[in-house]
Amino acid sequence: MKKIILALCMLGSFVWAQNNYKYEITPMIAGTYTEGNMDLERNYANAGLSLGFNLDDSMFDQIELGFLTSMGKVDYKNSNEDTQISRIFTNVIKEYSLNKNNALYALAGAGVEVYSNEAFNNETGLFVNYGVGYKYIFDNAMALKMDLRHLIEDDHGDNNLIYTVGLAIPFGEKSSTMPVTKKEVQQPLSQPVANDGDNDFDGVANSIDECPKTEKNTIVDTNGCAITVNLRILFDVDKAIIKPTYDNKLEGFAKVLSDYPSVKTTLHAHTDSTASEAYNMDLSIRRANAVKKALTNLGIDAQRIKTIGYGETKPVATNETAQGRAQNRRVEATVNQ
Repeated sequence: MKKIILALCMLGSFVWAQNNYKYEITPMIAGTYTEGNMDLERNYANAGLSLGFNLDDSMFDQIELGFLTSMGKVDYKNSNEDTQISRIFTNVIKEYSLNKNNALYALAGAGVEVYSNEAFNNETGLFVNYGVGYKYIFDNAMALKMDLRHLIEDDHGDNNLIYTVGLAIPFGEKSSTMPVTKKEVQQPLSQPVANDGDNDFDGVANSIDECPKTEKNTIVDTNGCAITVNLRILFDVDKAIIKPTYDNKLEGFAKVLSDYPSVKTTLHAHTDSTASEAYNMDLSIRRANAVKKALTNLGIDAQRIKTIGYGETKPVATNETAQGRAQNRRVEATVNQ
């Protein structure tokens, strides 16, 4: 019982840590194929539910919290006894987009399995698991998910294979907040100090301008630096495909551009340093063009969108770690009039 309480506390901490993200609920059915030495039915059906918390700007795309239980009793072999088997689990999920509608994903995590009748060394306890899956994303943002998971029981090392099919239904999506507001677009953010000059014509006096060479007509903050819009899209290694988790950000940004036809945007695209400089420059341009295409598909005139590829020249984090490289594979945006 102590193990169950500990596991539930661990799982609960993940929920509270991530409850500010949009999420999806996935009803699913599954089958479990058991190891032969467990004296259980070799194959039995399950049903359950999982709740996925989608992450932005993270090395993982989702945290999954779920529950599966056997559909009816599971027979012990060579015995008149049976048991109900339930599992509570949490996993981190990494998604690999293939195109707009198709993706693969990998998962890993841990959980607790509960036997209503413990017998033949089958006991309530912890397990670890890992797996791979396929995801088909419908145009309404729902997705069909299928995966195979390998479970390894903690006490005896017993193995189970679980294969699942589910329908992911997104809801509670995170609000899209944009730093550029109506007030900011309609009037200058600051005025130059008299007789001090404004060499880059951004409305901020030279003496307090921390970015004295901003491009003409760029919308800047009170320090004279270009406003970076809340459009930060991260990419997988050697990819220029936008992951579906960024659809809401793109739609929010496109709405701002639609509301203010005089505002233009510049897309700044970057890579990590894992390939040659020439290759990375080309890759960054492809990433910028991918975001530009997504915005034009949302109704924004292509002439209002400028793209710049920087390759590996402007990292925001170290390229010595996987986490740092993930932050460097990005596209960001600024706005100007």
